Amino acid sequence: MAMVDEPLYPIAILIDELKNEDIQLRLNSIRRLSTIARALGEERTRKELIPFLSENNDDDDEVLLAMAEELGAFIPYVGGVEYAHVLLPPLETLCTVEETCVRDKAVESLCRIGSQMKESDIVDWLVPLVKRLAAGEWFTARVSSCGLFNVAYPCSPDMLKTELRSIYGQLCQDDMPMVRRSAASNLGKFASNVEPAHLKADILAMFEELTQDDQDSVRLLVVEGCAALGKLLETPDCVSSVLPVIINFSQDKSWRVRYMVANQLYELCEAVGSGTTRSDLVPAYVRLLRDNEAEVRIAAAAKVTKFCQILGSELAIQHILPCVKELSYDSSQHVRSALASVIMGMALVLGKDATIEQLLPIFLSLLKDEFPDVRLNIISKLDQVNQVIGIDLLSQSLLPAIAELAEDRHWRVRLAIIEYIPVLASQLGVQFFDDKLGALCMQWLEDKVFSIRDAAANNLKRLAEEFGPEWAMQHIVPQVMEKMNNPHYLYRMTFLHAIALLSPVMGAEITCQSLLPVVINSSKDRVPNIKFNVAKVLQSLIPVLGSSVVDKTIRPCLVELSEDSDVDVRYFAGQALRSCDQMMSC
Repeated sequence: MAMVDEPLYPIAILIDELKNEDIQLRLNSIRRLSTIARALGEERTRKELIPFLSENNDDDDEVLLAMAEELGAFIPYVGGVEYAHVLLPPLETLCTVEETCVRDKAVESLCRIGSQMKESDIVDWLVPLVKRLAAGEWFTARVSSCGLFNVAYPCSPDMLKTELRSIYGQLCQDDMPMVRRSAASNLGKFASNVEPAHLKADILAMFEELTQDDQDSVRLLVVEGCAALGKLLETPDCVSSVLPVIINFSQDKSWRVRYMVANQLYELCEAVGSGTTRSDLVPAYVRLLRDNEAEVRIAAAAKVTKFCQILGSELAIQHILPCVKELSYDSSQHVRSALASVIMGMALVLGKDATIEQLLPIFLSLLKDEFPDVRLNIISKLDQVNQVIGIDLLSQSLLPAIAELAEDRHWRVRLAIIEYIPVLASQLGVQFFDDKLGALCMQWLEDKVFSIRDAAANNLKRLAEEFGPEWAMQHIVPQVMEKMNNPHYLYRMTFLHAIALLSPVMGAEITCQSLLPVVINSSKDRVPNIKFNVAKVLQSLIPVLGSSVVDKTIRPCLVELSEDSDVDVRYFAGQALRSCDQMMSC
């Protein structure tokens, strides 16, 4: 009897847990569906588990979402593609629930299953499901149906395709704005599966219908469809049908629609082609750059370099650069920040002369902006300007501003400068670096913010790698050794960290002669934090130095630290001693 009851056990647990008041138990049960299906076998999963799930009326969205996700990967557990259609009923039910994320996941799972189904099964099972949802009394079913046409359409016979196009057209004119939004959002995907002849006859009619919608939430979704549809149409058709829509939308009464045009502009330009962009879209883009709404200007400013790449240098200087100058003084800090994040790329488009004359003053203005994110965005892209105007001009015009920012009151700005210093150093060369920036690099080691001190220590290592150990021995090591007498223990810890980072770059000889004595001397420090950091630094030096130095110098120091009164010092000293022993035993 036990052998007969055993297969029933998993489904019994599932049913019990799905009816449990505790949501976590119900969730756990749903997430174990694949395990339960394996235990039941393919046939019983089809005949018992799936029908049970279809009838399950759980009212918790989290449980329904988990079920929608699990069923999308359930084909192997019902017997493969041949039986994939049995998974459609529970997912069809989930497509009608009120919660949007559950419906979206159910549609995603249906698309995933539909893409694996045989063509005959799609016609027999999936297409009727789409038609039922599209005719659903409640709007949620009709919303879900819009996302399934792109899977159901390609495999359908011609008569059925005609019917599906007609149904989609009706959804585009649905009374409920939510349904029209879904139709607008999925139009591009549906259009990509429709034959070219019907694209012009049917899809363009739907597209034009949606562009006239009185709801801005529908029109803004049509903007995304413009780019997708434009790429499917022949260029003349695109220019005659899609371009007027883009131009009208750039002047739409709703700022959300204008924002979407600004955000999608580069993709829209690709759809209509560079020639049409130069002749027809420049005025529309200029309007967006000067829009009354800051959000629209932010989106437009973020695309300025990409748009200039399409226009070329001459048109960019003539039409776009005046707007860029205005935006660099925009009342919204977020507009200036968006501009600063891309404006450096314009140097590559405009060329050396225009960059020096027109862009450099804008860069300097943004580098002195009161908003730290604006300054950060400029700093992080300086290398793009260097490629165009050369390091001499860059250093003359921008370096004073960079030196000023190195002492900025916002630590993130100082951090960005530090991270850029090695790149700048490699471009400037040793002599220029020593004269202009060397002192700053040591100054940062005593910053009040830990992240700055840590980055400054890493910066010294990268500079030593760039200029070589001899330069580091002359310019870095003496100053680090001198600063080890700083009265504040946090700074002394930073210098120890810098020594640990520099040692592998400097090599065994310099480390042994100059850096190791400083570390050994610090083991006598009165602060336990310094002493256990000494133990960690000594442990990091073991691979750098030879076994004789480890045995004669490092080990005795660690033995002394291992007997310290502080438990943390003893712990790290013990760890380092074990590393010594491992090295000596090799």
